[in-house]
Amino acid sequence: MPESLTIDRRYRGPLDSANGGYAAGLLGSRVGSAAEVTLRLPPPLERPLEVRRDGERLLLLDGERLVAEAAHGDHGLAAPDPPQPDEAAAASVGVGAFGPPQFAECFVCGIRQDGSGLGIHPGPVPGRDGLVATVWVARDVSAPVVWAAIDCPGAYAVGEVGRGEPVLGRMTARVERLPDEGEPCVVVGWPLGDEGRKLHAGTALYGRDSELLALARQVWILPRAG
Repeated sequence: MPESLTIDRRYRGPLDSANGGYAAGLLGSRVGSAAEVTLRLPPPLERPLEVRRDGERLLLLDGERLVAEAAHGDHGLAAPDPPQPDEAAAASVGVGAFGPPQFAECFVCGIRQDGSGLGIHPGPVPGRDGLVATVWVARDVSAPVVWAAIDCPGAYAVGEVGRGEPVLGRMTARVERLPDEGEPCVVVGWPLGDEGRKLHAGTALYGRDSELLALARQVWILPRAG
């Protein structure tokens, strides 16, 4: 029997659709600890979506429209050495939620006065060749929240200034361990090249003693010119 899920408005990315990493995590975590999720449409908020199995894939459907699909996947990345927490905190000083107005309330990188977002705003780490980083104290921990935490840092890594305008197209992630509630973490992102409108990035989450908790490869899509 098909499963149904509804994405609460708290988890918005753009003002009118879900944060891509959170939506990808909802589907990918149903596949297992390692999954590749491709987003086909902006994930709708506050209405039931169907999760349907199709062979080795899981599909997320809005009626007959395919929103996302997930399968087992390997990111094929080696994690970089993380900066120390004080370095990561210093890198993010003054960064804020740079980006177009539609991302102003993003669950991950927006600014919310009620504290309902993650407030992750990574900045460049001196001497680390494109690496951006910040700190995050884990809370409301779940697999989709961890996927979200390692979502927007990729946009910061590929954007010219701050978050920029790309939207998440694909995320291949492996979660080694969920952080404990209240665990101090370091989040990083780094660029992996580009192909036209497609920008590639890696992201990672580290916990206590620089333990690797999660690692992802991403494809970001720039809007069409004009």
